[in-house]
Amino acid sequence: CGQAIRLTHLGTGRNLHSHRFASPLSGNQEVSAFGEAGEGDYLDDWTVVCSGTYWVRDDEVRFQHTSTDVFLSVTGEQYGRPIHGQKEVHGMATSSQNNYWKVMEGIFMQPSEAFQTEQYHAEL
Repeated sequence: CGQAIRLTHLGTGRNLHSHRFASPLSGNQEVSAFGEAGEGDYLDDWTVVCSGTYWVRDDEVRFQHTSTDVFLSVTGEQYGRPIHGQKEVHGMATSSQNNYWKVMEGIFMQPSEAFQTEQYHAEL
């Protein structure tokens, strides 16, 4: 919790990115995909916001954009094209029930060597 991370789409290698432009449906802050092979820029950084010291499996978490402070959110706005029914993901200035996220699937990544020297539980 409190660490800046990058969320990279495995299929495209693009990072979750945001900047101060309005999203097309809700008018909130736009969130898009950016970069190549996980490389991008500082607008790809999100801070993990959760209770406690560590992000624990099955707990809800928020992601706050490190440069603009918006929370990664999804509300009811849906696109008609290119994928009918796809919801708009955007950044919201305030925290709400629309910006809680829970991991459903993913990849386990080994902690960095520096992190391994600290005291922590390996099962988290």
